[in-house]
Amino acid sequence: MKIVEPFIFDALRTPRGLGRSATVDKPGGSLSSCAPHELIVDLTEALDQRNPGLLKNISSLTLGCVGQVAAQGGHLALVSRLASNIPNHVPVKTLNNYCVSGLTAVNDAATATKTNRDGLHLAGGVESLSSVGFLADQATYYSDPKLSASLNWAPPIMGAELIATIEGFSKQDLDEITLRSHLNAEKAWQNGFYNSSVMPVKDKTGKILLKRDELIRGCLTAEKLAEIPPAFAKQGESGFDQMMLAIHPQLDAIQHLHSIANCPGMADGAALVVIGTEASGNLAGLEPKAKIIATAETAGDPILQLAAGLDAIELLLKQTSLSIHDFDRIEFMEAFAAPTVKFLRRYNPDADKVNTNGGHIAMGHPMGATGAILLTTLVHELKRIDGTLGLVVAQAGGGIGSAMIIERV
Repeated sequence: MKIVEPFIFDALRTPRGLGRSATVDKPGGSLSSCAPHELIVDLTEALDQRNPGLLKNISSLTLGCVGQVAAQGGHLALVSRLASNIPNHVPVKTLNNYCVSGLTAVNDAATATKTNRDGLHLAGGVESLSSVGFLADQATYYSDPKLSASLNWAPPIMGAELIATIEGFSKQDLDEITLRSHLNAEKAWQNGFYNSSVMPVKDKTGKILLKRDELIRGCLTAEKLAEIPPAFAKQGESGFDQMMLAIHPQLDAIQHLHSIANCPGMADGAALVVIGTEASGNLAGLEPKAKIIATAETAGDPILQLAAGLDAIELLLKQTSLSIHDFDRIEFMEAFAAPTVKFLRRYNPDADKVNTNGGHIAMGHPMGATGAILLTTLVHELKRIDGTLGLVVAQAGGGIGSAMIIERV
């Protein structure tokens, strides 16, 4: 079978809204009135407007989504297709690979392209945490201590605390990454760097609900961050510290350093990427923006968890013989502050090339969409700076990692 190269023809995302539903005391996030599938439908329409006739040439739709219950239950990719102008003969797939889901969906589409599957593929993800809360699927191992212990499962924040403890990070180290994320994001929005990659979300009357990421705190300071105390010691005391120390007996105790501010905020959002062969793009009248050079999906330590993205980096660097310094831009998922500090200290990249326009700590984490959001940012940022090579890295609870290298064309 002939192997062909996957190209990226376009990538678009929504802004990220506060992932909170409305209550008697508090308003919901700006996208909380939008059903998850509606965000995908809006993106398909916007992509079709940017690329006339696109939806007629689509051969598959693959969506990542983590909380597949309630408004995100059933088969979200199917619901999205039925509600959109994507033809009914187009195969669809909804997948859950935790917070790596969006990038895994793109990897699946790239694999389909490599096997010479005709047509163009839409891939990405969506998550509405105002509609379906974190852990709302109520898997048994989330709440059964004996089962979670037997599976070596712990909440993802425990992995971040373990990384900080093993590496000897300070709270100041975590706060510095957090501040940088917010200030970079605020500056990028002010300078219009997201104008080509973010689609404002409107209601049915045409009123704009949200046009920029909602969680950014552009006035944040180091002094304000220092005043926010660590938040997860009690969760560790519920049995997770004991579990981690049993596996890492060299440690005397788990240092709980992460405050709420050092965590990516719960968010609503979606992203879609258009992928296909060069020939399929030509037939649809599309110009490629980038080429996918290499991909990697990894699995690792379920307790440390959030180092699996580094494993994916290692696979790609070995596969391509590239070094971390060859990339013009790197989008590294800020799955809490500690994994990001670990990445920067382990590889020592040019920090000005990493999450240049802010990261998830500042802009929020719509879980199933995260990988596709990062890739969307990377595609457009390489064009903006006239760069060539880009790396996107994602990691998830349970020791799941994913990474991709793209080359602008």
